[in-house]
Amino acid sequence: MPLLFLKDAYLSTAEALVTGIRADGGILLHQTCFYATSGGQPGDTGFLERANGEKIMIAATVTGDTKAEIVHLPAPGQPMPEIGEQLVLHIDWDRRYKLMRMHTACHLLSVVCPYPITGASVGEEDSRVDFDMSETIDKAEVTAKLMDLVNGNHPISYTWISEAELEANPGIVKSKNVRPPRGQGNIRLVCIGENSSIDSQPCGGTHVSETAEVGQIHIGKIEKKGKENRRFRIRFGPAPE
Repeated sequence: MPLLFLKDAYLSTAEALVTGIRADGGILLHQTCFYATSGGQPGDTGFLERANGEKIMIAATVTGDTKAEIVHLPAPGQPMPEIGEQLVLHIDWDRRYKLMRMHTACHLLSVVCPYPITGASVGEEDSRVDFDMSETIDKAEVTAKLMDLVNGNHPISYTWISEAELEANPGIVKSKNVRPPRGQGNIRLVCIGENSSIDSQPCGGTHVSETAEVGQIHIGKIEKKGKENRRFRIRFGPAPE
C-alpha cells in the first residue's frame, strides 16, 4: 500500500480503490494520504467521498497487521463502501497541519535539548517530549532557542537510508526506547537545515517544509518525572506573561 504522506505531507486529498473491509469495519485502500497513529503522532481524521457524493466519516486511522497497512476506521453509523469502489479521500487538513507543525516543533526541541528521548506525544495544542536528563534547565531559555530555530526558517527535507546504514550510524536515533521499524528495506530520515546542518533523525511522521511554518511556540512547563527524566510541554502561542 503506497503511503502517500511519506513523500508529500501536504497532500490533503487523493483517490483510492477499496481493497478490503475488516471485521471491525476498518476500510483498507490500495493507497492513502491518511497518516496512521504511530510514533506519538495521532492518526488522521476526515472523510471518504463516494461517487454519489455520500461521505464516510473517518474517526481514526491506525496501522493494521504491519506498519505498511493503514486502516481507516469509520465513525459509528457510517455507510460502508464496496470492494473495488473508487473513493476520494479527504483528510481534516486544519487538524493535520497543526500536528505537522507540532511534530516539527518536537524535532526542534530535541535539537535544543540533546538528550535521549524516553517518550513523546504530539497534540493539536499541547505536545510533550520526555528526556533522559537530570539537569535543571530554564523554560524561557529553551523557548528562546526554539524560536531562534523557527525564525531561522530552515528547510526540512527527507532522505532514505538502508537498514545497514542505520546500523552503522546508531547515534542518529534519538529515542532511547523506540527503534525505527525494521524489515521494510529503507528508513526515512527527516533532515532540518541545508545538508542536515541542524538535525537528521529517523521518523515516519508528517512535518512542515520550513521551520518558520511552526509559528509561535513556547515551553509551557517542565515536569520532573523521576530522578533522571524531564517532561517538556510545548504549546502554541507566545509564553504567558
